[in-house]
Amino acid sequence: MLIGIDDTDSPQGMCTTYLGAVLARRLIREHMRVHEARLVRLNPNVTWKTRGNAAIALDVAGDKNHAFAIACAVVEELADLSCENTNPGVVVVDTPPDPAFYTKAVTDFCQIDEAIELLEAAGAQYHGYKNKRGLIGATAAVASVLTDSTSEILVYRQPEQWGTPREVDQLSLFDAEKATFPHTWDTVDTANAVVVCVPHTPDPVLFGIRGESPSWVMVARQMVQSEKPGIEQIWVTNQGTDAHILTGRIGELVEGLSYRVQGIVADAPLTITGGHVSFTISQGDHTVRCMAYEPTKNFRQIVRQFVVGDAVITCGSFKKIGRASC
Repeated sequence: MLIGIDDTDSPQGMCTTYLGAVLARRLIREHMRVHEARLVRLNPNVTWKTRGNAAIALDVAGDKNHAFAIACAVVEELADLSCENTNPGVVVVDTPPDPAFYTKAVTDFCQIDEAIELLEAAGAQYHGYKNKRGLIGATAAVASVLTDSTSEILVYRQPEQWGTPREVDQLSLFDAEKATFPHTWDTVDTANAVVVCVPHTPDPVLFGIRGESPSWVMVARQMVQSEKPGIEQIWVTNQGTDAHILTGRIGELVEGLSYRVQGIVADAPLTITGGHVSFTISQGDHTVRCMAYEPTKNFRQIVRQFVVGDAVITCGSFKKIGRASC
């Protein structure tokens, strides 16, 4: 069976992947076998997301009814149901629903009714909490087909340490990056000497290592020195695969979607308030403004070197703010 869960966290805490890791262990204790843990990033432009807009799916062998009951119990125990914008969904299916729903959830917007209709047709067991929005991500997770994938190991804190400063040795992270890059990435920013794999939010994650395979993320993880962790989980994921990016044309872009667009630089890049860099590209008679935001750091230096007439390919999310921009 496939078990999908989404929308259990909030800006104040919890993490859907942690909940999934806990669930995997409880299923194993009940003599079920967990074949794979999958982390699916959905459309990053969804305005009601709590943080990263990720859903999870577990590929499990065992009793479907028992697994569904355990999954719902874990959600009711751990999800931040006190948050107005946290609306969990739990889905259990024997076979994956139409993968087109996953593709739409990654690249576009889906409705709750669409998810429920698909679940009913698949004979799924499901439960939506509060406004049931989490059923969208949970359905997308069990419908997912990852034609390209990466791996991430997430190391979680012991519950009694949640909300306290994290203790992760920075030097060990830089050593891990040096030893395993480019097979792992996003551990540290070497150019700016900044750690990027340790979150600052009050959730259960201690740190995470992303890479091209389970074996590579484990090599890096074993080099990291930190406070005593709780549980750990390797996830198969669509992170870093550009699954959310569509090929687009200027003048035909839809707000809230992410695109790869070809164009010609139409004006010199301009650094504006906050350190962001703005420039315009054209395609035929149409133009669109592009932004390289301050958190991209050194990337902005590349953008500042553009000159009028340069041919570029830009990737980003499209949003209408005065003049159209991406």
